Amino acid sequence: MGSSTSTLNLTVLLCLGKIFGKQKGWGTLPKPSIWADPGLMATKGSSVTLWCQTSLQADAYYLFKERVSGHFYMEISQDSKTKASYSIESMSTHEAGRYQCAYQSRKSWSQRSDLLTLVYFGAPTLSANPGPVVASGVNMSLSCSSRYPWYSFHLLKEQGADVPQHLDLTILRERYRALFPVGPVNTSHGGTYRCYISQQSYPYSWSHPSDPLHLQVTGAYREPSLMAQPGSLVHSGDNLTLQCRSEAGFDRFALTKDEELRPAQHLDGQPSPDFPLDPVSRTHGGRYRCYSGHNLSSTWSAPSAPLDILITGIYPKPSLSAQPGPSVSWGENVTLQCRSEIWFNTFHLSKEGSLAPPQHLHLQDTAIPYEVNFTLNPVTSDHQGTYRCYSSHNSSPYLLSSPSDSLELLVSDYTPEKLLVTGTIPLIANVTAKCKKVVSSLCGTRGGVGERAHTQGESDFSFTDGKGGSA
Repeated sequence: MGSSTSTLNLTVLLCLGKIFGKQKGWGTLPKPSIWADPGLMATKGSSVTLWCQTSLQADAYYLFKERVSGHFYMEISQDSKTKASYSIESMSTHEAGRYQCAYQSRKSWSQRSDLLTLVYFGAPTLSANPGPVVASGVNMSLSCSSRYPWYSFHLLKEQGADVPQHLDLTILRERYRALFPVGPVNTSHGGTYRCYISQQSYPYSWSHPSDPLHLQVTGAYREPSLMAQPGSLVHSGDNLTLQCRSEAGFDRFALTKDEELRPAQHLDGQPSPDFPLDPVSRTHGGRYRCYSGHNLSSTWSAPSAPLDILITGIYPKPSLSAQPGPSVSWGENVTLQCRSEIWFNTFHLSKEGSLAPPQHLHLQDTAIPYEVNFTLNPVTSDHQGTYRCYSSHNSSPYLLSSPSDSLELLVSDYTPEKLLVTGTIPLIANVTAKCKKVVSSLCGTRGGVGERAHTQGESDFSFTDGKGGSA
């Protein structure tokens, strides 16, 4: 306890009767009255003054607190000796309790006043279960809790037309709380909530409010799409922008990361749909979603499809090779083998210019070297391009190695087999001896493939044996 207007003198009384019980006339004077200003309900850090007053002129006033073996001197008012005060500069749990006062006049002592209960009101805590960002249709609850045993809890919604909700306390692990059920959640539940506590004996005296809780409801509108520029595979230190694209009319956009691990606690919207993340570092790796909404609203769209951002350059690079080779004919099979001398349990394959996320495979064989096989079967012209592979650990799935050296996969787009299947003949200068082996009955035969080119309106061509003569 502290006092700005009086000196705190706490006298420990080994035997109260020794001082007061043997005093002549102890308890013969009328008991004084006691009250608290500004009131009996005091919040954390607030100042409170306890007053003791009598109808007689008193020489000294004393303040007693229940379960404290001592008394406090009270400061007599300058304008009248009929009252005295004791100031508490900063209210805390230590000052809460029951008080009495007494006075002394001409060596006679008064009776003690009635008990005054000074109540400490620490603001309660308001939380949402499962979280303050909740999908429409879900059942949830708002929990108002306190460290102290209060009788009633009260829940109010900011600018809400409903009357306050009231619940009595329950005890949970030495904390006192009340659960306010909410749901199934709809857009009307979005908004700002606060809770309060009160005692049974003072039902209209409420504590300070809890910190505000902003309940945000998702799923009110169609989900947007989330894209990465220049791509979802980005080298550490490079620039990256995530773009949230939605239907027209939305002016707020929010981005979340790793909701599966840490549910969103708040959707911090911004007016721009672009979220620059540059330069990127390993902390930017993760699974992202975005939402669209309207300004000054607590409702949001459904979340976009997840977008995985993979950060490369964290570990040494693996190697990439093609089996049987990097040049393959249309319709055949090819295996791209990603290999590392260092242990990794996941490997990723990306194609330059592709909008699709990288393929990934988990390591099956633990023998050195560590490798996985990506099979392309059957190969088409769409498979032609530049490939790279990466390695990673399951414990950090969004942190990848440096890329392997690039591998250029070449696909021979037209083969004799494809010509027969499609029935089309492009302009060909030479058909190698392979043609003779595959379609020997047709190649170079009048009325066969050569004539079909004329009947279908294709360009003229001739089959050669590779030496410049007709086959």
